[in-house]
Amino acid sequence: MDLKQLKAFIAIAELRSFSAAAKVTGISQPSLSRLLKQLETDMNVDLIDRYHRPLQLTTAGLFFYDKIDALLTELDAITHMTQRLSAPSKGLNIGFVPSVLYGLLPEVIATFKQQNADTEVNLKDISSYQQIEALKSGEIDVGFGRFAHQDPWIQQILLRHERYLVALPKAHPLAEVKEQRLLDLANSRLILYHQTHLPGLINTDSIAADMSTSARDKRTKQTPKPEAASVTDSVTEPLLYLFAQHGITPLRTSKVSDLQVALGLVAAGEGITLVPASLQVMRTKQISYQRLIHENVTSPIYLHTLKDFIHPKVNDLLTAIYEIYEQRGITYRRQQFV
Repeated sequence: MDLKQLKAFIAIAELRSFSAAAKVTGISQPSLSRLLKQLETDMNVDLIDRYHRPLQLTTAGLFFYDKIDALLTELDAITHMTQRLSAPSKGLNIGFVPSVLYGLLPEVIATFKQQNADTEVNLKDISSYQQIEALKSGEIDVGFGRFAHQDPWIQQILLRHERYLVALPKAHPLAEVKEQRLLDLANSRLILYHQTHLPGLINTDSIAADMSTSARDKRTKQTPKPEAASVTDSVTEPLLYLFAQHGITPLRTSKVSDLQVALGLVAAGEGITLVPASLQVMRTKQISYQRLIHENVTSPIYLHTLKDFIHPKVNDLLTAIYEIYEQRGITYRRQQFV
């Protein structure tokens, strides 16, 4: 078994065609077929069912593909990081989600540049989860995102929590209410804009309890009561999750491509939405931004980078962030990447 055989198998498995795999890899069909056959012979396992069109993976092939694809992705990440260690970039490539651009990011970058005049800064608009692969590939060195990640290659620092505000059309009946409740907003159309969803939440303790409860209910012939936690565990859309945490489900929702479109629809009177407080400077002639009474309805801001390769200027960037927080009187806990 060698790397060339594995890459040939991955290409065939993904494209389900020898001819398509040959075009992508630049390897002739006979050579691809030979590499696959050698791999199957070495393993003494049939990985591809050749009698179907398009080609299909056997049960063993499906298992092998899942595991090997992850390993090859990891190998690519290791290769990129090794290359960067041998020739680190002099510039600092920063990924960011658009919502932080309307907050303190411009001030942070300006402060960083003043203190690191010899460092070229490159900014890239990229979603929170795309930033993880971009960090591994070397496309960015550090990223500002809104979601926590559980990835063995990544380390994160929670910079702060930003309060959500409700954005309402100026003509909305609640537009002048200074302290808003989620319950009062449930009858309005909620405009959803996140392209990234929360990871599925699984509580093993609650699962074990559910299994025990199920067994008891069978013995006693009782109808089990629904668990409140299961509602929020099944909701992954970020705004809907905030409502679900308070036991509320909006009656009507609309889904749009991004936050700017969502605010455009709010301005047109088509619904309401929730946005981080830094966005309250947008479309102020048409939109009323009001505070929510719920202190836990917040949007976190994370800074993340690789665990095993930290760009020399990343901690200088973190220092600039904390300087701006102190100037603005923002509460934070000082941390460093290690």
